[in-house]
Amino acid sequence: MHIVILVLVEVLIIIGLSRLVGLGFRSIKQPLVIGEIVAGIMLGPSLFGLVAPHLAVSLFPPETFPFLNVLSQVGLIFFMFLIGLELNPKYLSGQLEVAVLTSHVSILVPFSLGTLLAVLLYPLVSNASVSFTAFALFLGAAMSITAFPVLARIITENNLQGTRLGTLALTCAAVDDVTAWCLLAVAIAVARTGDFAGAIPTIIASIVYIALMLTAGRWFLQRLAKHYLRAGRLSQLLLAGIYMGVVASALITELIGIHLIFGAFLLGAAMPKNEDLVRELAVKTEDFVLIFLLPIFFAYSGLKTQIGLLNRPELWLLCALILGVAIAGKYVGTYVAARVSGINKREASALGWLMNTRGLTELIVLNIGLELGVISPLIFTMLVIMALVTTFMTSPLLEWTYPKKLIRLDMVEPESEAETGIGISAGSEASPHPFRILVPVANPTTQKGLVQLAVALAQPAVGIALNYRYPAVVNPLSLIEFEEDYAFESTPVEADRLIAQRRHQLEELINTLEPPETRSCVHPIVRISSNVARETAQIATLEQVDLILVGWHRPAFSSNRLGGRVGQMLTTAPVDVAVFVDKGKERLESLLVPYSANIHDDLALILALRLLINRETCMLQILQIVANNTKEELNYELHTMMEQLPTSVRDRIEIKIVEAPEPIQAVIKASQSVDLTIAGTSRAWGIERQTLGRYTDQLAIQCRSSLLITRRYSQVTAHLASMLPEVSSQEPTLRS
Repeated sequence: MHIVILVLVEVLIIIGLSRLVGLGFRSIKQPLVIGEIVAGIMLGPSLFGLVAPHLAVSLFPPETFPFLNVLSQVGLIFFMFLIGLELNPKYLSGQLEVAVLTSHVSILVPFSLGTLLAVLLYPLVSNASVSFTAFALFLGAAMSITAFPVLARIITENNLQGTRLGTLALTCAAVDDVTAWCLLAVAIAVARTGDFAGAIPTIIASIVYIALMLTAGRWFLQRLAKHYLRAGRLSQLLLAGIYMGVVASALITELIGIHLIFGAFLLGAAMPKNEDLVRELAVKTEDFVLIFLLPIFFAYSGLKTQIGLLNRPELWLLCALILGVAIAGKYVGTYVAARVSGINKREASALGWLMNTRGLTELIVLNIGLELGVISPLIFTMLVIMALVTTFMTSPLLEWTYPKKLIRLDMVEPESEAETGIGISAGSEASPHPFRILVPVANPTTQKGLVQLAVALAQPAVGIALNYRYPAVVNPLSLIEFEEDYAFESTPVEADRLIAQRRHQLEELINTLEPPETRSCVHPIVRISSNVARETAQIATLEQVDLILVGWHRPAFSSNRLGGRVGQMLTTAPVDVAVFVDKGKERLESLLVPYSANIHDDLALILALRLLINRETCMLQILQIVANNTKEELNYELHTMMEQLPTSVRDRIEIKIVEAPEPIQAVIKASQSVDLTIAGTSRAWGIERQTLGRYTDQLAIQCRSSLLITRRYSQVTAHLASMLPEVSSQEPTLRS
């Protein structure tokens, strides 16, 4: 097979497998990049070469390695440019003195431990052709590195960018990143010259080049930025000039004697941090680099990773020792420095786990060491395992040390969210728990009807003087979900911009709600999320929500109204859920509740009663469909509640009994004359939540009015508990 064709086949396999494994790791709340690294290892001798050695040699022969190496080096150059581009000075604006101390101690301790470990490992896994100084420097650098890109995205996914911990972690990681790359540059210079004295000219030349880039180079880049601002767009000519600068800078640092990646990183760091320029440049660059080139780098690294070299118990013990030193060095150094700086124990511990994230940055360091011959394939494999384990453990250990309920308490919230009670512990006696409706809003420009319905359920219309025992709050919830872990939009600075933009859209929506007096109870919540359904359920639990009111969205591969994320919320959310199918009817004057003595129908009736109490012109028809002369009675609890309603409310309720062989058709016919039909998720209406796959959602499709589908979870009385005592006190005379 022609070598070029074979390389293209390899690229097809690499990209496909990296996406597949990466998505699998995302499903278990791990960064996508970890899955892509594992996919690269799977293609090498550790798995593919072990299971099918002849096929592995046929598909990945040594003759193709130089081609993969060139593609991976190009990918690394532009990835390092993206890292430098994302290194925003804003990350250095918070708690800088604490961050500098913490980050430097978190480098010094593991670097020192790594150097001591080199004394043990050098005679066991190295040879005389490698100087001990170079070996020790590389091992120390490998122990002390922190992957700023992975850490930044873990912070974003966990909504930590607005917390004290997140701000400190970002600042520490930014300082750590710059310091660690400087150490690595020294290590490379020593490795190439043989000793520290011989590396001094290289180090001096590097310092001169850095100074030139941060002065003359930065001045020239600022001129480019001004041209961009005048043009209002990033033209292909300007982009070509920037890319030429990336390659030229990489070549200069290679000629100086350090490595290609440093020049690319330096140019990215020197770029003016104009928000629009950085965003457009990153978006134009990242897709091809992250989807096409970077997986090739992972595969190329995987082809050099041979877990089979660890074929004796003592070698696995050495690997465990490396792992232990790496984890302990980073964690202890960070924890002690943070505690000395006045950080509390829990935050210091969480910071220690975050700084242990090594990820892709570690893999870059290891490949440089292997390429220079400083580390052997055996120690390379051990350190790759260390990089994977330390990155994999970050998310679960962070969740264990610093769970979401504590993140909520630590959040620096906007005023609109603070007013809802967010940040007050569950056991606080400061104010009564409000009746709260959580409204997931995917698109603020199209879901006004959903929020308006939530307001109608929460608050009485103007002119109705009802003093509820508890206040009512509507929380429009907008979760921003990122498709890719490494996309520029998932950086903390860009995530903050997207959150502010989405909050502004929600505020505009709130300002259109009628009547204006009800807007005071509406307080939006905006978060970053990796799983909308799961995050919604978690927020509902943390905020002690009484009802989730969600709009229907057609799933991509199904016509089922209760499929996709809506189906996930219906089946997993630990609170009552209602799904609103908006047919464009803005009036809420006539309601229909088909009732079949089902617990979900009980919730439907209760929500209808809330609307009835809140709106004095509203009429309610309870439709009971009889088959074989059997009638379903209201349950005792609901009957008692309805007896407590004032006469002015009960007079607007009509119970209609219809005999029909097809319950759904009877409801569809009755829905023609009402504004809103409220039905429970029961088999009688063809929308039973427990069997979404087998039962159709015929009612949701054919219903003539807008439709509210309810699923009961909690005690249904909670929805009226805040209203009935005050209401009944106004109407002392009730039916017996």
